[in-house]
Amino acid sequence: MSSPPIKRALISVSDKLGLVDFAQGLEAAGIQIYSTGGTRRHLEQSGIQVLDVAEYTGFPEMMDGRVKTLHPRIFAGILCRHDREDDMASLEEHDIHSFELVVVNLYPFQATIAKPGVTKSQAIEQIDIGGPSLVRAAAKNAKFTSIVTNPEQYSSVLVEVAEAGCTSQDTRNKLSAAAFAMTAEYDQAIADYFAGAETDSMFTENKTISMRLKKELRYGENPHQQAAIYSIVGRSGANAVNARQLNGKDLSYNNLLDLDAALHIVRPFTEPACSVIKHNNPCGAATSGSLVEATRKAMAGDPLSAFGSILGMNRVVDEQTAELLAEPGLFVEAIIAPDFSASAIGILTTKPKWRNNVRLMQVGNLEDQEGELSFRHINGGMLVQDADIIADDYPAWEVVTEAKPDEALVKELKFAWQMVRHIKSNAIGVCREQSLVGAGAGQMSRVDSVEIAIRKAGERTQGAVLSSDAFFPFPDSIHAAAEAGIAAIIQPGGSRGDESVIEACNEHGIPMIFTGRRHFKH
Repeated sequence: MSSPPIKRALISVSDKLGLVDFAQGLEAAGIQIYSTGGTRRHLEQSGIQVLDVAEYTGFPEMMDGRVKTLHPRIFAGILCRHDREDDMASLEEHDIHSFELVVVNLYPFQATIAKPGVTKSQAIEQIDIGGPSLVRAAAKNAKFTSIVTNPEQYSSVLVEVAEAGCTSQDTRNKLSAAAFAMTAEYDQAIADYFAGAETDSMFTENKTISMRLKKELRYGENPHQQAAIYSIVGRSGANAVNARQLNGKDLSYNNLLDLDAALHIVRPFTEPACSVIKHNNPCGAATSGSLVEATRKAMAGDPLSAFGSILGMNRVVDEQTAELLAEPGLFVEAIIAPDFSASAIGILTTKPKWRNNVRLMQVGNLEDQEGELSFRHINGGMLVQDADIIADDYPAWEVVTEAKPDEALVKELKFAWQMVRHIKSNAIGVCREQSLVGAGAGQMSRVDSVEIAIRKAGERTQGAVLSSDAFFPFPDSIHAAAEAGIAAIIQPGGSRGDESVIEACNEHGIPMIFTGRRHFKH
């Protein structure tokens, strides 16, 4: 049969955003509206005629609203099959009305448990019972019933109702799929909450990641791979997924990986900072008293690699920084930052040759930290760990050499230690004047990483410091660093060869700090 005309709508919502306008549209289309409790009062206060569900069922709301819509006269009206004579005869026999439209969103359980200090009893009261039942019933009967669960769906449904008096089967199918996804997400949030309440471990027996499609991408890491970007439900704050694009071409899969890496590097710094990312590794990064100077130093870290790079900044991009980036000979793929001044946007989108293509990504306040867990897919499962974002324990650091670093060197070593955690293992960073000037990344041998970092830094190794994400098993890298003019070294320590490494530093008069913490990034 064709789509049944919508004669009646049942409305019971927690989120009342846009509800009055939607209900007025339904009323104008001649649709009778049935509602409950607070939703009914909200609509009546706006002059909308509403039939009380309690009067219709003959059964009052009770237990502070815990029981109000769980009644055969409601569910039979939602679940009836309009093409079945026996279903419709049952409605007539028991004086039951059909509901062709159900509008429901649920108690805000996720928002409630996200608030600090919420008790378990408070969380329990925000577990919706009737709402999910109504949603599932209407979604199950999508052949005849439209289920609306999100205010974003109001306008499109209202257009169809105004034009045809009903919704199309295609629309009902899509609404049904969205409804089941919503109840699944809701139930999983409840399950995760109670699983977490029963253990002190962050690794509960079951772990579910709810994601929503944000956008399909042109392709993945390579043109022959299909790709898309999904947002993790409940992950808000400043990140590459939630960023607002102000200019430029569509983002690619690799762009998003690099934008994420760029933001990770600059986020912890209190001073203005800039990172320069190429193939998910920093080829330059720096802090300074101003963003323009930090950017100048970061771009100078490895000028050759910086061509076509992605930049991360922890301050609003201002006019001076934009003018620097617009200088001839520079090419930037994308910039991610808290915001961009109007003059900076004007410069970056009009002056350089790449003005139409550069992606400008606005993320907002960086004080919003990433989530506690990091997920990584492998065939057959997921690796889960707490993210490596914990602040370094400076008091636990130990100077293990005869030579002691002065205050200026300690400051440089702190910066270098912050840098090396963002370079792929085996990772070596050479830093000078709060700037990354040489990086050795992803080599199978730590000696190779040291040689690459020193070669990248060139003459700037004189008086620079060197950081290593893990211990040095042998003193060969120390000798290479000394020959290059490295002034101090920082590493976790913990190798059986620590004694020989310390002896090598003492031989060259190089101070070395053991942090006691490793920063592998595979």
